[in-house]
Formats: sequence, structure tokens, C-alpha cells
Amino acid sequence: MMKYVEEYRGAREAHRYAQALRSLVTRPWTLMEVCGGQTHAIVRFGIDQLLPPGLTLLHGPGCPVCVTPVALVDKALAIASRPGVLFCSFGDMLRVPGSEKDLLSAKAAGADVRIVYSPMDALALAERMPERQVVFFAVGFETTAPASAMAVHEARRRGLRNFSLLSAHVLVPPAMEAILASPGRRVDGFLAAGHVCTIMGTETYQPLVRAYRVPIVATGFEPVDLLQGIHMCVAQLEEGRADVENQYARAVRTAGNAPAQAMLHEVFEVVPRAWRGIGPIPASGLGLRDRYADWDAERKFRVAEVGGREDSECQSGQVLRGLLKPPECPAFGTRCTPETPLGATMVSSEGACAAYYRYRRSIGPCASTSP
Repeated sequence: MMKYVEEYRGAREAHRYAQALRSLVTRPWTLMEVCGGQTHAIVRFGIDQLLPPGLTLLHGPGCPVCVTPVALVDKALAIASRPGVLFCSFGDMLRVPGSEKDLLSAKAAGADVRIVYSPMDALALAERMPERQVVFFAVGFETTAPASAMAVHEARRRGLRNFSLLSAHVLVPPAMEAILASPGRRVDGFLAAGHVCTIMGTETYQPLVRAYRVPIVATGFEPVDLLQGIHMCVAQLEEGRADVENQYARAVRTAGNAPAQAMLHEVFEVVPRAWRGIGPIPASGLGLRDRYADWDAERKFRVAEVGGREDSECQSGQVLRGLLKPPECPAFGTRCTPETPLGATMVSSEGACAAYYRYRRSIGPCASTSP
């Protein structure tokens, strides 16, 4: 297995693609990756620094922790503070700031907030402790949503009414469409997240390609994956084509994972969702269907009206839309650090600001993203 991974980290192969790109590019192009894992790989391995002048990478809204709106974090805090509640989520979510505090602060103040590694772990807690109300704060794109759906489906099948889900799941294609439809659009092509495509397939991007005439390439996460995906995307642009292509063929199929899609459809329905730093995006979220209302934490704890207030100094919204690179933010690395974050992009292990803080902090500001 390690040999298999190392093949996609080979310096010789990476430089071969970089050289091929230098021969291919005849004019400026701007591509966006929409996965935080890809962003970290690009910054960590210096992929962007291998590219020829004029070929720019922007980092999109590719981290589900980063795009979870403040209002949902505030709802999580309101639920976690209730007596008898055991509140669970992934580790990154505990430090994401709400309007006034985060879940880690609530834990320090006495709330029973725990880190779990999957929604099924939270379900197991509910089964072991029937006297407690166990709530799982579910974040993630199409990649992790099937596991959340399975946990709710199992809770209903086992009759566990002390388990519920606070769903913050979001869908990638609507966010890409919001970026393409925004004024002053700068994106010429996308690297689609390989793990999302393993669930939804590549067909899910056909409507975007037809409507906006942008190439979209399903791409993996290793350096050679990324450089090959960039090469495939730029080749389309240079040829005047706009198609969906699959660089990550060792994991992605055209139609995706049908059983996972069926589980998503059984438990969830598509709903409007606000994205942190971006705002409302129609049909971009997953909410529990009415037949699963008893396992919907938002309805069970009646927190639908809880609001949220973003820190006015935080510019993560511009980072998430590709309008600003992290080192261009005046607060980057000074007033905003992983220890004292203003926004989720610095908190999350997949956030763009966290990636630059970890790998690029010592080399000074990056080139401006201004045209």
C-alpha cells in the first residue's frame, strides 16, 4: 500500500507534469480546488510553486468545518448546554467559534461535550446510556453524509429515541455554481474533490459544465494526482473544451456509489443552507426528512430560531470564495492563529488559513490574487 501511495509522490513524475504544463500554457488561467485536503497537499508540497507563470490556483470552500455557519454552531452550543445532553462531534468542531464561544468553552463550563470519530460511535453511546440524550453534530460533504444517514437509519431501526442528529451537511455542486454565478467570476476550471466523487460520481457535475462551459476534473490528493488533474484541466482550456474528466479513476466511477446515494436519499432531503463566510446557497444542504423528525436535534430541542453573529474582523469568507489568499489577510499569523482563531479557516485541520500557517508562515506573503 505504501508503495502505491509513494508512486503518487514521486518527484520525477511531479516535475515531468510541471514541465509539460510549462509547454502547454499559452495564456493566463485560474483553477480552483474545492477540497481542503487538496489545499493542504498543494501548500505542503509546493505544487503551486511548480506551476508556470500565469497559471493560478485558488482555494475554494473545500472544508465542511469552515463553512458551517455561526448560527448552527450557536444551536450546537444551546443544545449542549441542556441538562442530560451528551453532545458529540469531530474534534475540529469543538474549537470553531460561535457568536460568543465554542464547544470547548462549553465543555470547560460543565457541558458534556465529547469527541467521536464517527456518527456510529455516537449511536453506540446512546445505546449504552439510555438515560441521556445523545446528539451528534454532523458536518461534512457528500463524503461523510452517508455515515450520518446510516446512524439515523439504525437509530430508528433499533428504536433509539435518545439519539439525534444536528445536520450541517452540505453539497459541493451548489457551492461551485454560486462561485461561477457570482459577479467578477475568476475561475476558469475546477479540480473536483476525489472523495466526494467516489460517492456521487462524475455525472453530478455535467449540469455545471453544460451551463457554465467550465472544465471539471475529478482529482485525487497526492502531488502527482494534483499535477495530472491540473494538466488535464488546462489541456481542455487550451483546446477550447469543457468536459467532466476523471483523473482519480482508481477510486471514482461515473455513477458513483449507488448504495451510499440510496442511503442519503432515504434519510435526507435537499434544503437551503447558509455557508459561513459566503451566505445562503439554495439547495446546498441536507436536512432530515419528516419521517426522521424524531431524530432531528434541531426540531427535538426547538432551536430553529437561534441566530449567529460573525466576527467582523474575520475575512474567511473572502478566502473561501477565492478572493483572498490567507497571508493577504491583515490578521493572519498575528491576531489570528490556530491558538487564537478569528474564524474556522484557521481552526480546521483542512482550512486554507491553517495550511498556510503551518507550511508557509516563514516565507512571507504570497503573490497577490488581484488580476
